Amino acid sequence: MTVLLRGLILHTPHNPFHTAGALEAFSDGGLALRDGQIVALGSFAEVRRQYPEAPVQDCREGVLLPGLVDTHVHYPQTRVIGAMGYSLLDWLEKRTLPLEARLSDNRLARELAREFVWLLLRNGTTTALVFGSHFQGATANLFGAAEDVGLRIIAGQVCSDRMLRPELHTTPERSYAEQKMLIQRFHGRGRLRYAVTPRFALSASEGLLEVCQALLQEHPDLHFTTHINENLEEIRTVAELFPWSQHYLHTYDRFGLVTERSVFAHNVHPTEPELARLAEARAAIAHCPSSNAFIGSGIFPMNRHLRHGVRFGLGSDVGGGTGFSLLKEGLMAYLAQRYAPEGVGLTPAHLLYLATQAGAEVLGLGETVGSLTPGKAADVIWVRPEPGSTLEVHFRHLDSAEDLLGSLFTLHGEAQVHRVWLEGREVMVS
Repeated sequence: MTVLLRGLILHTPHNPFHTAGALEAFSDGGLALRDGQIVALGSFAEVRRQYPEAPVQDCREGVLLPGLVDTHVHYPQTRVIGAMGYSLLDWLEKRTLPLEARLSDNRLARELAREFVWLLLRNGTTTALVFGSHFQGATANLFGAAEDVGLRIIAGQVCSDRMLRPELHTTPERSYAEQKMLIQRFHGRGRLRYAVTPRFALSASEGLLEVCQALLQEHPDLHFTTHINENLEEIRTVAELFPWSQHYLHTYDRFGLVTERSVFAHNVHPTEPELARLAEARAAIAHCPSSNAFIGSGIFPMNRHLRHGVRFGLGSDVGGGTGFSLLKEGLMAYLAQRYAPEGVGLTPAHLLYLATQAGAEVLGLGETVGSLTPGKAADVIWVRPEPGSTLEVHFRHLDSAEDLLGSLFTLHGEAQVHRVWLEGREVMVS
């Protein structure tokens, strides 16, 4: 059955870093959904003529957007958000890893997995690249919880064999066997995909990185994700652990882990050779602006990434980040670039692109999700201002679609994700 959504519709089917007028807006728009896909987009009158018998959902109070795409978020860290006063390595040791170690308890893992997927959906995220757990069972629980609600995720069991808590360590042999089981069970099942996920080079021996390489060679359609260049102390430690490496990225590149299916989180302190190599390989970066500020890692050098042609999207990085909202991450990216050396002048169109289509392209899903272009999956969110809020005033009185979008990012805390459609199926989140 075809369903029509009516309201203010905004999306960025084109890249505003390269194309003027990339924001496409319909002030009284129509979006037709059928069999899990978007089949028509335009003015409501035009779409209504195409589907005169279709039932209409009136979404004129607020705005219809593509489902948001989070390129970096940690499932075990939901309850860590707000741990103040730490730098990266102290934060991991004292606040994060103790909780992650508890996920050997499958009952707790199931509880956290359900919390996690609903918090993503309640914040409008319909696609996410997720760091799973160090434990096979807990990672299976994540896939199961995502499948239950229809969330599109790419995730994997996190692997480390040194410099963390002993209960989080694996061996290359065990990691290979456990990941093979997860790949066979979940990869390609519905909206689920698998990502090989070493935590970072600091906690992965050469033997474990060889396992990652072997899995990617055996399954060329897998994804790969990890961290890079987040913190200066981390970078120094990695250089000591890999004395043969030319730079941090080289610790992964030597094992064939830098490809167009690779997403590296942060990259706050890259060298020029690293940026050149990322661009050459078509590898991508998850930019996590609130986490970079909260943990004190630094400011993302966006201009340098753009100059080199390195792709990037937004990541919430829960729990180093300050919450699940990618609207909030868009505002944080804007603010950081306002005072960054060589900062990039971002517009509302840039922010929407980074939270949707850019993230989809980073994950290799640019033809599937990320915009409301007909033919794509019907992953749509309806965002409304809270009654009596400043944002509601703006929505009543601003005429420009771009100004409304700027208000939405700026006043994101006064916005409510009222409805979510996952491949055209409505999910009640409010």
